[in-house]
Amino acid sequence: MIASLSPTLTEPMLISSMGSISAIVTSPSLYSISLIHSPIKQRKAQSLRLRASSASLSIDVDVVTIPKKVLVPIGYGTEEIEAVVLVDVLRRAGADVTLASVEQKLEVEGSSGTKLLADVLISKCSEQVFDLVALPGGMPGAVRLRDCGALEKIMKRQAEEKRLYGAISMAPAITLLPWGLLTRKKTTGHPAFFGKLPTFWAVKTNIQISGELTTSRGPGTSFQFALSLANQLFGETTAKSVGELLLLRDGYQNPKIEEVNSIDWSLNHTPRVLMPVANGSEEVEVVTISDVLRRAKVDVTVASVERSLRITASQGTKIVTDKSIGEAAESAYDLILLPGGHAGSERLQKSKVLKKLLKEQQEAGRIYGATNSSSTVLHKHGLLKEKRTAVYVSDTDGPASDQMIEGAEVVIDGNVITSLGLATVTNFSLAIVSKLFGHGRARSVSEGLVHEYRGNLKAS
Repeated sequence: MIASLSPTLTEPMLISSMGSISAIVTSPSLYSISLIHSPIKQRKAQSLRLRASSASLSIDVDVVTIPKKVLVPIGYGTEEIEAVVLVDVLRRAGADVTLASVEQKLEVEGSSGTKLLADVLISKCSEQVFDLVALPGGMPGAVRLRDCGALEKIMKRQAEEKRLYGAISMAPAITLLPWGLLTRKKTTGHPAFFGKLPTFWAVKTNIQISGELTTSRGPGTSFQFALSLANQLFGETTAKSVGELLLLRDGYQNPKIEEVNSIDWSLNHTPRVLMPVANGSEEVEVVTISDVLRRAKVDVTVASVERSLRITASQGTKIVTDKSIGEAAESAYDLILLPGGHAGSERLQKSKVLKKLLKEQQEAGRIYGATNSSSTVLHKHGLLKEKRTAVYVSDTDGPASDQMIEGAEVVIDGNVITSLGLATVTNFSLAIVSKLFGHGRARSVSEGLVHEYRGNLKAS
């Protein structure tokens, strides 16, 4: 950007603009170029080199774009899918997201048993200004948020100063309503708590925007909720780009789930599932798979292949696992499921303990599967020979293209299940529930998630 400066300037003056970036000179002695608005949406602040010149003066000024600040509070019993999807999506959009605990410690156990490690305690956020505060639901998580005095003050200030705020699932009725933040606002929420919302202002929509307030219905609408907030913060182009990256597209509403070489997965005992994870695993997939399966009464163990039980997922979410992979290897499992995430997949592949477990799983004829890039782990261990897959198409190191069923989000081939992952992982998880327990259980779980269940597997 070129800016011409006048040495006799005595009043602030707009001197140049490009797109929505503008420069202002505030005095003849102090040339200050300030950013009015920037479309830059990277997570870390970026510098734009601006050069201002005249016949006798030339200066260089760095303009730093400040990321939008977002607060996501969590408490004991918070719905982990809702919390993690908010953090994941908004960080991908470019927001500086803080996950804050309303408890006395950073480690918080979600409503389905996933342990998250918050970035800070809520007390550290009291004096900060946020562009958005978004509340996940879950029980008793919504109650824990409601009873937090520091959070109540933050939310009321957010509403009074007309900055964005939102709530999903139980949080509109259980948290915002007692604080008086739904007055004359059209609102939606989880069907089980819909009757608690103000009668004439309650609407049965997946997303409801009413001024600065945005509300949504449940875990199954979390991506829509988060993308709506991203749209309001960063604009439609960014929200659409993130949605495409997450595999949210037209086909998501009519998922293609294919099955070949069908076999019976039903068991006469509670199914035991092992999910190995690593630094860089995709948090949305880790949390969604464990949440959905636990809702279906599956015994899920999340095991770290790292030296620590704490892992940092691909978008920075910290998860506390149940066991180390070494301890987990002392037991047998009905299913072993690998979540995606490129960096995480590479680390899973290097685990000798996991490789041994997977080989034993195959030799025993038990079930195993992977989402997204972790199908490469199965492939490189020789576990996808003559198996059809739903491998992410850009993964050139994965199975041969003739193994892929084009357009399928989830593919089941005998005792192997694969998925594109990310936003399709709920359908992956429900397909497993359906195979283990039948469509009735899968449909019941999907209703609790507020997710549309399309349970008929297509044979090919």
